[in-house]
Amino acid sequence: MFEKKTIITVQHPESIHHLNGMVGSWTDWELTELGRQQAENIATNLQLEFGDKNFSLYSSPLRRASETAQIIGEAFGRNPQFMKALKERNLGRAVGQSVQWLKDNIENQELTCFDRCFSDAESRYDVWQRLKPLYENICYGEEEYTLLVSHGDTLGIFHVMWLGLDVEMLDKIQLAGRSAGVTILQQSTTGKRVISKLGDMSYQL
Repeated sequence: MFEKKTIITVQHPESIHHLNGMVGSWTDWELTELGRQQAENIATNLQLEFGDKNFSLYSSPLRRASETAQIIGEAFGRNPQFMKALKERNLGRAVGQSVQWLKDNIENQELTCFDRCFSDAESRYDVWQRLKPLYENICYGEEEYTLLVSHGDTLGIFHVMWLGLDVEMLDKIQLAGRSAGVTILQQSTTGKRVISKLGDMSYQL
């Protein structure tokens, strides 16, 4: 018999770096005014659907995610727990640079999950490794309902983990959504795992 689970992942809404052409990664961008409204709408709609559930709430500490998590936490009466494991992928020397700078100066094409675009950047495998302990705590712990607020690249990796796939499947599939997207992962008592919604944009309306 398996523990019944529902995990909701929220990709943070519109951030300043979505508008100014800069790299996101570990730069600590804030939400835009639209992003804050999207976060409010996500919080309201999740509360309407799951408000009677006792959630654990985990978030990346980067501001665009932490602001989102605090808004959601207020709706559920929960304080977010900020986890470095949920930070976006570190792009090394591209942090603080523009997207165009990254394209012009990239050192290596990322053809596999082990490749790093810069020598001081994280690969997707590196993110997989730092996510794994948190993933195992959530998936094999006693909590039935968990809500994660993070970033597109990181959540895409978490979703592949959820399906029990090997890390090298990151070379072949992508399970990331768009900013302000909500994904719902569920596990039955027989252990069957389902992605019932992937990057659902209706919650931010």
